[in-house]
Parts: sequence; C-alpha cells; structure tokens
Amino acid sequence: MKKLSLFLILLTFAIPTAFADVYIDNDHKYLGDDGTLHILGEIINESNKPINQVEVTAVFYFDDDAIYHTSTENLTSIIMPEMKGVFDLIITEDVGHIDHYSLDVNYKIAQPKDQVIEITSSEFTYGPVDNITIQGTVANNGEITANMVKVVATLYDRDGNVVAVSQTNTKPDYLRASDESFFLIPILDKTQADEIVDYSLIAESEEYTAVPEFPLGSGLLLVVSLSAYIALTKNPSLVTRSLGHLSNTKQILLRLR
Repeated sequence: MKKLSLFLILLTFAIPTAFADVYIDNDHKYLGDDGTLHILGEIINESNKPINQVEVTAVFYFDDDAIYHTSTENLTSIIMPEMKGVFDLIITEDVGHIDHYSLDVNYKIAQPKDQVIEITSSEFTYGPVDNITIQGTVANNGEITANMVKVVATLYDRDGNVVAVSQTNTKPDYLRASDESFFLIPILDKTQADEIVDYSLIAESEEYTAVPEFPLGSGLLLVVSLSAYIALTKNPSLVTRSLGHLSNTKQILLRLR
C-alpha cells in the first residue's frame, strides 16, 4: 500500500501541471483552391507556464479505421500563459475518404520571453478582385534589437472557428529598440474569403514575444462584415470606405469597394 501511495505521488510530480490547461479549440477543415487539405485551429494555453516545441498531431479516420496521420507545429515559437497559438496542418497527398479526424497536442515547458512586441495598428481590406490583406505596424518596446520579427494573422468565421491563417516577416526583419515597422499579410486562399468576419494578430521575434493583450481584428458586428463582403462581391465598383484600426480604441472601420 505504501509503495502504491509513493508511486501515485511520483506520478503526480511527473505529469506537467499545464497538461490539462493546454488544448486545441476552434479547429476547422477545408479544401484549398489548390486542392490541398487544411486543418486549422488554435492552441489555448490556460496554464501558468509558457510552452514551446508545440506539435499538433492529426489522425484521419474512415469509419472506425485510422487511415492517415500527420503533424505540424505551432506558428509561433512560444505560447505564453493565458495566450493562444495557431496551426495550419496541410496535407498535399490524396488520403482517400475521411469521415472524421482527431487532434492531439504535445509540448514542453519553456523559459518565458519578455512580452514587448506589440501590434500598434492594423487595417483589414477587401480588394476589388477579392484579394484580402492585413497591413499595420508593429513596435519593439524592449531594450535590445528584435530579430526575425514575425506577424501571424488568425481569421475567424461567424462561429469563431479558424478559417484561414497567414504570416509574414517585417522588412527588414529586425526591429531596433523603441522602433516601429510596417507589415503586410496577404490572405491567399480565396476559398475562405466569404467565411471571414474577424481576425486577431500576434507577433514575436527571436528574443521577444507579443504583449498579453490580443489585438482584435475587425471588432464589428457579424452582420456588418457579412454585408460588406456581399456588397463587395456583387458590386466591386463601390467606392472604398475606411477600415481603420484606431490604436487607442482598437476599433475597425470597414472599407468597401
């Protein structure tokens, strides 16, 4: 009995306390306009520890038989406590008919990074031929140069599911202390364009990660965003109106063409 109690105590310490607080949410499957299969979603870190080496594994089933499995990594190198990561698992080969899939996440506890990289403005634009871009500015509030600065966009449908993911590096890809840089993120997969009603952004560098607050994208009522897209696709000659992200209020005003 004593041996069993000792084993349970050791097992408790061996299992990371963050395990139950790191999970996948808002996942979504779609077939891209180039024929590739995408599984996208968010990795939620509700633990009190930063995590890295985050790997998402997918298993695809036909009936009850597992027919294919693959994996991918989180798009940022670290997920700080109470923050989110995002993944885009891409399958280019024909895996046959899929009934359903399951997802699992593995990770390691990491050393924290200073949270000083901040998205200071952003603008979401529907172009005249359905091209979508997110442009804005990112700032380094740290004390040293931030290298390999990356901005990741997560785009959502009306139900909060992740329907598209895109990323970019600033040019140049370094950002000196207290400086600000421009970024432009193209949303390339047009099959998902009519699903998008909101977005979020996160940025990081080799040295730093994003500030705790997630800057929301459109922040508009869903009906406004949907009406905007319908107006765009049915009448591309509409005069452009503003979709601005006001840094002091985090509001977005939609531009229509």
